[in-house]
Amino acid sequence: MVIDLNADMGESPEAIANGADRELMRFITSANIACGGHAGDAHTMRATVELAKQAGVAVGAHPSYPDRANFGRVELKIPPTDIESSVREQIRGLAAVAGNLGVTVKHVKPHGALYHATNHDREIALAIGRAIRHVDAQLIAVGQAGSNCLEVWRSLGLRTAGEAFADRAYEPDGTLRSRKLAGALIEAPSEAAKQAVSIARNRWVRSTSGSELLIAAQTICIHSDTPSSAKIAQAVRLELEAAGIQVQAI
Repeated sequence: MVIDLNADMGESPEAIANGADRELMRFITSANIACGGHAGDAHTMRATVELAKQAGVAVGAHPSYPDRANFGRVELKIPPTDIESSVREQIRGLAAVAGNLGVTVKHVKPHGALYHATNHDREIALAIGRAIRHVDAQLIAVGQAGSNCLEVWRSLGLRTAGEAFADRAYEPDGTLRSRKLAGALIEAPSEAAKQAVSIARNRWVRSTSGSELLIAAQTICIHSDTPSSAKIAQAVRLELEAAGIQVQAI
C-alpha cells in the first residue's frame, strides 16, 4: 500500500516567517504551492520551493480563481477561456521560480472554489486541463477522488491522481462538509490520522451521517491553515507508516 501526503503551502508569508510551513513540510511528501491566484507571490513561491527542496518534497502548483480578496473560496462567474488563461499563467509563474532553483513542478491541484467547480462543471475542468497540458503534458492533475474532473483530464491525455482529505468531514453524498457548518474541520490529530489510515488501507471514509463512503485515492491532503496542521500531519504520517503504508510522492 502506497499513498502520497500533500498540503497546500505558501499561502501565508507569516507561516513561512514563523516556521510553521517548515515544520509542516517535515511530514508531507508533496507541496501544493500557491502561485498568485488566491495567495502567493514571487517571494513566497521561492521561499516555499526552497523549503520543499530541502525536505525532499515534490513541488506542485496550486492555482485558483484570481480572487485574493476572498482567498479563492468564492466561485467566480467568468468565462472558461479566462480561467484557462489565468491557471496557465499561475502554473508558469511557479514553474519559472522552481526552475531557477533547479526544481521541477510535478503536479497541479486547483484551490478552493475552483477545485470544487471542476467537480460539477465540465467546461471548467476542460479549461484547467488545457492549461495544464499547454504548460507541460507530463504534469499530474490532482482532483477529488471519484469526481468527474479526473475522467475529463484523462480524456485530454493527462495523468491524474485522486485526492482524499484527512482533516475534512465528508457528507453522505461524498462532498466535503461546508466550512460554514460546524464539524467541517477535523482538528484532532488522532481523528485525522484514523481517517487517513481508513482511506489508504480500507478505501472508505465515514460520513457525517455514519455511512461508509467508498473512496479510491492516491494522495491525502492536510490543509496548512487547519489549526495544529503540523501536529495533524505528524500524527497522520506516523499512523500511516505504523499501518504498513508507504508514504511517498505521487
